[in-house]
Amino acid sequence: MSTSQLDSNVGTASPAPFTDIVLDLPDRRVGKVRVSYELPDDERLFVTTDRLSAFDRIVAAVAYKGQVLNELAAWWFANTADIVANHVRGVPDPNVTIGVSAKPLPVEVIVRGHITGVTSTSLWKRYADGERTIYGYELPEGLQQHQKLDTPIITPTTKAEGGAHDEALTCAQVVDEGLVEAGLWQRVQNAALALFARGQEIATSAGLILADTKYEFGLDPEGKLIIIDEMHTPDSSRFWVAATYEERIANDQDPESLDKEPIRRALIEAGYKGDGPSPDLGPEVVAQTTARYINAFERLTCRTFVPGTYPVEPRLIEALGKVGVL
Repeated sequence: MSTSQLDSNVGTASPAPFTDIVLDLPDRRVGKVRVSYELPDDERLFVTTDRLSAFDRIVAAVAYKGQVLNELAAWWFANTADIVANHVRGVPDPNVTIGVSAKPLPVEVIVRGHITGVTSTSLWKRYADGERTIYGYELPEGLQQHQKLDTPIITPTTKAEGGAHDEALTCAQVVDEGLVEAGLWQRVQNAALALFARGQEIATSAGLILADTKYEFGLDPEGKLIIIDEMHTPDSSRFWVAATYEERIANDQDPESLDKEPIRRALIEAGYKGDGPSPDLGPEVVAQTTARYINAFERLTCRTFVPGTYPVEPRLIEALGKVGVL
């Protein structure tokens, strides 16, 4: 979607982004993007803000991003429930999900279909630095940046807390270090690869390439494995435009992306790698990010993005009142 198309959808001037909310509910927890609260009956309220993270830091705020993430994740959960159950119990507002209260597994499950990325845990960065045994996989010589792998691979990481950076793990370490029991970890891997295959299939039909993605799994109150947080969004995945992929690779250009990878690259070009305050990205970069996120939403869901009203908080509180949460 071009900037002009974006303007016709959401107005000529983007509103001030929605970055936080404080509700009169117990057990407030603040993540990089979401704020959550405890609800009765083993449920939690998840509010998705417009905050954008990179290098395990909040680096920007992008209007409508929270709505895209929340609604797109709900769409994916509904379209993959036959593979593995998920935490969603309701979406009472464009920025809100009511989900089952789950015990998260202590690893992030990244599935990679291409060798790409610029962060310290990315496959390409480590390969370009000379490593050939990465995440326990033996990679051959001669791979090119953004190249498709013969088979998708799972590359887990720790789930960093308190501003720390995620650390790479092998699949064997997940079990050997007691992070996840062997049988459960096998079920997680099977589910992740099946979800990724479904994601690739749907992305292909939308003219996109799902290059890689991150999943988070947990156990519901009965101990059942479920997928939580979000899935196949521009925050958690790399989506490339299929029509221009081959030409751009042949010309030694990065793929045309509909995710936050350009934000990461802009930060690196500014000399930022996750330490200290992030540089100001400027309004143009932020506006382009909004356009990419909405473009991904519309391509994948085959639905027109209908922007929620801003400011978000009054609308959100009204919606929660209607369902008896507030």
